[in-house]
Amino acid sequence: MDSKLEEWMEKAFELASKELELGEVPVGCVFVYDNKITAEGRNSVNETRNPTRHAEINCIDQVMEWCRETKRDWRSVFSKTRVYVTVEPCVMCAAALHNLKIEQIVYGCHNDRFGGCGTVMDVASLYENPVPTISGVQEKRAMKLLQQFYDGINPNAPQPKVKKRKRKEQETE
Repeated sequence: MDSKLEEWMEKAFELASKELELGEVPVGCVFVYDNKITAEGRNSVNETRNPTRHAEINCIDQVMEWCRETKRDWRSVFSKTRVYVTVEPCVMCAAALHNLKIEQIVYGCHNDRFGGCGTVMDVASLYENPVPTISGVQEKRAMKLLQQFYDGINPNAPQPKVKKRKRKEQETE
């Protein structure tokens, strides 16, 4: 496997591992342009209480800011940017990456609940010129991080709501 691909994925895994420690879904992501990391992303859904703050979306915001600061055309930058992410982008993120005409998406494990690169929905099929995708890079490692997260307790998850009638029935038992 390409040593640069492994290097960028390693950085994504470092970010994901930090997220596991912070109680976020352990997804790490890096955007690489001109053989340099232009953005490092992590999920910040629990931290921000904003369900759209996925690692890829956070990276997109960073690249847009970098383009403004360096006076670069964002369209040109994204078209030459490769995305390395530990978990298959969800439908929302996959659509965003395709809309931006990213050069390539590389990811670790499949996302059985929300995957937009073919697992749940093949977002690429909606585009005339879909983004090339490489899947399964260090898949077992990515899956292990997710399993560690879901085996633990997410302190930021909403409490389940029990219907009042059911609650009364439980109290009388």
